[in-house]
Amino acid sequence: MNRVRLARPLALLSYFGLLAWMMAWATWLHPSRHFPVALDLVVTVLPLTLTLFGMLHGRVRAHLWTAYLSMLYVLHGSVEAWASPQTRLLSLVELGLALSLFLSCTYYARWRALDDDTAGEKSRDGE
Repeated sequence: MNRVRLARPLALLSYFGLLAWMMAWATWLHPSRHFPVALDLVVTVLPLTLTLFGMLHGRVRAHLWTAYLSMLYVLHGSVEAWASPQTRLLSLVELGLALSLFLSCTYYARWRALDDDTAGEKSRDGE
């Protein structure tokens, strides 16, 4: 149970950190000259908000979907860091947050499933 208590706050911290970082990047740190800010926010922030309810309630499936979504941000951060020297630092921060989100969500789902399995075995053995 101790591992789950460590992974969940880290997942939430990474989730909200990435959400805030993408909003700050699109609106304040380096707004796009080619696209409207609203479109940039819809493309970069909206996918993260799809799993917000499940993340806040600690649902394993939401954590897994968030881990899958974080791979898009890993890809975006990697490509931006490689292709654009002006936004390399911003991209590396995005990459770090997305990797942290992926790992913490994955471990939370794994450890929670293992804890649920061992709790089920204990209750069956006690009958």
